Amino acid sequence: MLMCRDLATIASDYIDGELSGRQNLSVKMHLLMCRDCQTFIGNLRASSELMNAHSSRKLSNEFLRRIDERVARALAEKKSENQNQS
Repeated sequence: MLMCRDLATIASDYIDGELSGRQNLSVKMHLLMCRDCQTFIGNLRASSELMNAHSSRKLSNEFLRRIDERVARALAEKKSENQNQS
């Protein structure tokens, strides 16, 4: 079963349609059950589309990777906070 932190590492590839069929299915199954990751993917997709629409140059893969890492870290911290409050 795909975990939230695993999804965060492959989210960009999922949005770009670069995952294998098996990985793609695993992401979709996870998204069916996890509202946090649904929101994460939606926000990442919207951010990517916004950057592409308003940028005259292609963003570097390194820059996108750093954004992915920061978002994944924030998502993990939020999930940890929610678990500590329960």
